[in-house]
Amino acid sequence: MPTVLIIDDNAAVAIALDVLFSLHDIGALRAASPEEGLAILDTTSVDLVIQDMNFSADTTSGEEGTALFRAIRQRHPDLPVILLTAWTHLDAAVDLVKSGAADYLSKPWNDNRLIATVSNLIELGQANRSLRQRVQQERRVRRDLEQGFDLRGMVWQDAATERVLHLACQVARADVPVLISGPNGTGKERIAEIIQANSLVAGGPFVVLNCGALPAELIEAELFGAEAGAYTGASRAREGKFEAADGGTLFLDEIGNLPLAGQMKLLRVLETGRFERLGSNRERQVKVRVISATNADLGAMIRAGTFREDLFYRLNVIELRLPALAARPADILPLASSFLARGKSLHHCAQAALRAHAWPGNVRELKNVMARASLLAAGDIIKATDLGLPLTLAPGVEVEPDRDAIVQAMARTNGVVAQAAADLGLSRQALYRRMERLGIAR
Repeated sequence: MPTVLIIDDNAAVAIALDVLFSLHDIGALRAASPEEGLAILDTTSVDLVIQDMNFSADTTSGEEGTALFRAIRQRHPDLPVILLTAWTHLDAAVDLVKSGAADYLSKPWNDNRLIATVSNLIELGQANRSLRQRVQQERRVRRDLEQGFDLRGMVWQDAATERVLHLACQVARADVPVLISGPNGTGKERIAEIIQANSLVAGGPFVVLNCGALPAELIEAELFGAEAGAYTGASRAREGKFEAADGGTLFLDEIGNLPLAGQMKLLRVLETGRFERLGSNRERQVKVRVISATNADLGAMIRAGTFREDLFYRLNVIELRLPALAARPADILPLASSFLARGKSLHHCAQAALRAHAWPGNVRELKNVMARASLLAAGDIIKATDLGLPLTLAPGVEVEPDRDAIVQAMARTNGVVAQAAADLGLSRQALYRRMERLGIAR
């Protein structure tokens, strides 16, 4: 049952409110003075406070109520407070509502309005507490990841990315193959680096082979090495990626491009750790952790006969699916900021344009866009026009700056409102109004 604390020196008022709340399944505690009310708040959890504004018989100034409200706000900044008084002063009401009071009602009150207000505020408070608990849990998970694992400088904010990171760190120490799937440019190699950095072979080599960057006839030589004369142009013996990765990790990107002959040899290495160089009959033994990645539909390739089903199941002991950047939108702005040149920052219109873009090229496209904008922007503030992205807003439509954008603008300009307003594309008066509405101190 939700609980309301009533702070009022008039016992009749307190009793009437107590009875009213009991009829609506709301518990009530009573305090006859500010001191008693604050003492109760220090020892008891309540959902809402209803407080009088005057506690002395010879005063109607509201100063005692104002002092009580500010004390509650200082100790319990998220606790909703309703101000109740028979002496209504509009200026005082406006000032306290600006300072965070939930409502300001005069005596005698309207029962229906009061119950509706209290119920709504209690429901809102419960929702806010749930949100804070979730945010705190997310922060704990992030802190545990950052403190417990080497994340190789990974920048992220989205829960979808965090789930992939958590699973990557969880399986890193298991000596099993991992398949990372996802569109091109999403950061699959970075995930592979994180797995390697937290694995039992973290001190060994990390070798990368992009199977899509080589002709099919050369991939086997790259993987397994070749003896002199094994193919045209092979003038001397050379070791392959498996030999180079011995005691460490081999990352095979675009594994779907591996030809069938190479797939068969790769399957044998995964099962036995043995292989021969091209042009040689001598077996070589290696101990390599294989991580592969693909943007292809390997299931469709298996059905088409272009990818071995047995190899797929051997590679796919653990699969990590890294979503496209558009599917993890909370990552966009942190990544964009990390790609900016030192001293550069994003105008709120540029932030809106980045969030609105579809990012078909994913993180790789975002990195290139930010590098270009850093070079071409006339000043330190990157504007939407500097990004070179397709316009997604109708001409003449302004993007409303959010609280973070205003706080950042004020910080950049050392609190000079006129300059911050110019950066945000607002008049000074318009910025003042938004600061007042959002509770941002001047």
